[in-house]
Amino acid sequence: MKSKVYFTRELTPDGLMRAYEALGVTLPGKLAVKISTGEPGGHNFLQPGLIGKLVGALNGTIVECNTAYAGRRNTTAEHWKSIEEHGFPTIAPCDIMDEEGEIALSVANGFHLKENYVGAHLANYQSMLVLSHFKGHLMAGLGGALKNMSIGVASAHGKINIHTAGKGSTFEDCFTTEQDHFLESMADADESVMDYLGRENVVYINVANRLSVDCDCDANPHEPEMADIGIFASLDPVAVDQACVDAVYQSPDSGKAALIERMESRHGIHTVEAAAQLGLGSREYELVSLDG
Repeated sequence: MKSKVYFTRELTPDGLMRAYEALGVTLPGKLAVKISTGEPGGHNFLQPGLIGKLVGALNGTIVECNTAYAGRRNTTAEHWKSIEEHGFPTIAPCDIMDEEGEIALSVANGFHLKENYVGAHLANYQSMLVLSHFKGHLMAGLGGALKNMSIGVASAHGKINIHTAGKGSTFEDCFTTEQDHFLESMADADESVMDYLGRENVVYINVANRLSVDCDCDANPHEPEMADIGIFASLDPVAVDQACVDAVYQSPDSGKAALIERMESRHGIHTVEAAAQLGLGSREYELVSLDG
C-alpha cells in the first residue's frame, strides 16, 4: 500500500501549517518538535520565522541533543548560547534532551545496534514532530527525516554509537566504519525511537529549501546550487525522504548535479532502503499536491 506524501511549493509559515494540517492528526500529550538548531556560522537551518507559527499552534517544545564533533554545540553551555543566537527561544520552549544524561532504547530488529542512546529528556514527551531541513550531508549523503530522528535524537555518545555501528567509542572511530553499516545503523536508531514513542505518535515534515550539499551541522556550508523545491509531509518517514530524493532527481534545475553527486557518492539512499527493509515505512508513495 502506498503512503501519502503531501506537498506544497509554498515555503511560508502558512504553507508549513497547511502541510501539517493535511496529515489529519492530533498528536497527544507533550509534543517534541525535533529540528536542527544549526551550527553557528551556518545559515541554512530552518529559520524561526518559518517554523514559529506551526510550533506555536501545536504548543510544541523544540528539542535537540549535543553534538559529538567539536564545535559550538558539543557542550550544553555552548549549545544553549547557539540556540539563543539563532532565535529559537523567541518562538517556543527549548530543550537539550541530553543535558541531564541519556537513556538506552532497545532496538528490536536492527542490522547492527542492540541499543540506541538518546537524550534522557525524551521520556518527558508523548509525541514528536520530526521537522527536518532536507539537504545533503558530508557523511550521510543526505539528511531528512530518517537522519533527524536517528542522529538528531541520539545523545552525543549515542551519535558515535550510530556512526560506528555500535563498535566505536570515540569521534575518530566514526571515520573507520563501513559506510553502509553507518547508514543501516541510522535505520536501527529510527526503529527504536518510533517504537518507544509509538509509531502513531510521530509525524514527519521535510522542508526542501536552501538545498546545500552540506548539513546544518556545518559552520561553513556550501551555497546551494539548485533552487528550492517545497514542503513534504507524511506519516511515513521512509516515504517522505524518498519523495524528497525523487524531487531532486526530477527537478529541471541543472544545479541539482552537485547534490546528486553528494547523495550518490555516500550511497545516501541506503538509509531509506534500510529503513524500508526494517518495516519503518514504504518507498512507494502517492504525492498529493496541496497547491490546487
